[in-house]
Amino acid sequence: MADLPLEHVHVAPDDDPENAPGVFVLHGRGADEEDLLPVAQRLPDRLHVVSLRAPDPLQGGYTWYELDLSAGGLEASQPDAAGFRRSLDLVADSVDAAVDEYGLDADRIGLLGFSQGAITSLSLLLEDPDRYAWVAALHGYLADAHGDLEPDGIEGKPVFVGAGAGDRVIPESRSAAAADRFAEVGAAVTRGSYPGGHGIGQRELSDVVAFVESQVAGAE
Repeated sequence: MADLPLEHVHVAPDDDPENAPGVFVLHGRGADEEDLLPVAQRLPDRLHVVSLRAPDPLQGGYTWYELDLSAGGLEASQPDAAGFRRSLDLVADSVDAAVDEYGLDADRIGLLGFSQGAITSLSLLLEDPDRYAWVAALHGYLADAHGDLEPDGIEGKPVFVGAGAGDRVIPESRSAAAADRFAEVGAAVTRGSYPGGHGIGQRELSDVVAFVESQVAGAE
């Protein structure tokens, strides 16, 4: 494994790894870099997969940031400002390092995140839309700290937003609000609503795989 700012798992493409596209995978709160590998294994095999571990230990797993619950319960939580900023910078630095170390095509990099990883991914896209070719954000929301950003380069950017109709951790309404905001600033938003709770079911997984396949095929 290359030396990145964040611990990670790297899975190289089956063929021609040099200048191949890549996806950076960001897990949810309390999980680790192996949690979403079953999802990543369904993605096109010509992708570099770099699954990152969040920096802070939590209950046998890891977290990207602590929760700010000042607005109410878990369903109204926000990232704590300091921890969120640190993780955003660590992910961005890890992306840059992985491009150099593993030979990824810097113009064909996607982000796939679940829960806290989705929240982090959406914010990274708004901070630097030219850095990422697409984002798949599952069961997340748009952090208030980034809600008013309207960056150049976001227009037409493919964004998949998946939500669970029965999700009691991050209500579907919060994911829908994120999708609405990205549509307002001109991103090409694909939405998915699924009957389950805070997890990735088979129909959602199939839709995510189809979305990523279309991005990879369209860039070739």
